[in-house]
Amino acid sequence: MTLLEQFREAGALLDGHFILSSGLHSSKYLQCALALRHPADALEIGRQIANSYRDSDIETVASPAIGGLIIGFATAAALGVSFIWTERQNGEMTLRRGFSLREGEKILVVEDVITTGGSTRECIAALNSNGGDVIAAASIIDRSKGVADVGVPRVSLVSLDVPSYTTDDCPMCREGALAVKPGSRDLPGNDS
Repeated sequence: MTLLEQFREAGALLDGHFILSSGLHSSKYLQCALALRHPADALEIGRQIANSYRDSDIETVASPAIGGLIIGFATAAALGVSFIWTERQNGEMTLRRGFSLREGEKILVVEDVITTGGSTRECIAALNSNGGDVIAAASIIDRSKGVADVGVPRVSLVSLDVPSYTTDDCPMCREGALAVKPGSRDLPGNDS
């Protein structure tokens, strides 16, 4: 079974009208939390990402919170290295929770889905400004079909060409379809 088939089977590949974390709109949404909810699945996907970096000098895996946490942890486990994360504080991606880096520490940034690369770039900037040396990035899914530039070499397990739109250019908005943000209280059937 392919990774995309696993996502469909897990209900993690959604069709509709969605607001992405980038603020863009899309007719498809990848709810990676559903695909990663079983530890064995998360560890296997993390192993697949780790395989691209077995011969590198990665010392730490880092992820932007919250979407990258599970897959980042699973990738770090597969590589046998430390795992840390960045998170937003006052709108800026920062290193918190007592995490610190040794000057020049070799870091791999792992994300669940890359659309524009914005969160990954912000994570990289926070890590580099704290002494780290981000040498590569990876994701489970690349929605940009390889176009997103994060400033370091990167790999993805699956590359998709899924159009995303600004609100002004969104054909679903023009049709009057309600846009929802998966994972939020606005998603039908989500009681959280």
